Amino acid sequence: MHDLDQLRKTPGTIFNIQFFCIHDGPGIRTTVFLKGCPLSCLWCHNPEGGTISRHFSFVESKCVLCGACAKVCPEAHRFDGGKHELLRDKCPDGLLDQSAAICVTKALTVVGNRVTAGEVLAQVTRDRHFYDESGGGVTFSGGEPTLQQAFLTALLKLASHEGISAVLETCGLCDFSYYQSILPYVGLFLFDYKKTDREKHWQFTKADNALIVENIGLLHDAGARILLRCPIVPGLNDRDEHFEGIAQMTAKYPSLLGAEILPYHKLAAAKAERMGIDRQQEYIQPSAETAEMWRARVRAFGGRVVEI
Repeated sequence: MHDLDQLRKTPGTIFNIQFFCIHDGPGIRTTVFLKGCPLSCLWCHNPEGGTISRHFSFVESKCVLCGACAKVCPEAHRFDGGKHELLRDKCPDGLLDQSAAICVTKALTVVGNRVTAGEVLAQVTRDRHFYDESGGGVTFSGGEPTLQQAFLTALLKLASHEGISAVLETCGLCDFSYYQSILPYVGLFLFDYKKTDREKHWQFTKADNALIVENIGLLHDAGARILLRCPIVPGLNDRDEHFEGIAQMTAKYPSLLGAEILPYHKLAAAKAERMGIDRQQEYIQPSAETAEMWRARVRAFGGRVVEI
């Protein structure tokens, strides 16, 4: 009991919990998004998860220039010429919540909640009947969950103790020894596979893919259940060399469940702007027909494609 109490007290930082998810693993699931990521993908769908630290989200069109937030943290908020200039790095973490709470129009909100593993599992367990009926459970996503190893380990162990199956979505940039330590608690790895070519992978994500590819092989050989998740972005990685690379991965590792093709969507560009991140380039959002063509190309190279 003492060990469980300690696990429940383990702190971490999340940026969202989504209920009744049907695309983050089998069955009906609750998806918990942990903050922090080692990649900087050009198309990032969750830019709010890029850093572990908490920060402001600001919607300028909602701001009525009342100046209330400046009374809480004058260093971070400047009003000049009918504009609100937000200096995000000037507001200490201890004043973020107060600054946001005083904003009556909700133009200013805080991205990131400091929570304990026990608090998260209390929310996850309330939908247990949906998991039981559908074969679902909890999915830990991000960001990259393995950047908060103590927190993630506590979440996985608590889920296991509750009899709730856990899925881990990961980009693969983690020492294998950690994956090995959590293997008994993860029912399925949703393993991102973004680009086959190493040079292009660096260009698109600011990280090498050698460790990612190595970890896929090591996890496969260790008996993990793995589904490759392959985000496809028009003009970047919608190329036959990558489709062939995806197919080759499913052939090289026969126990892989297959590859899921995830078409790019535009939702993240506006989110990045609210976070004060340089606005992402918006790529063409593919049609359903285009996405099916991509799947057909992977199959043409002998790949096993899974649609969830």
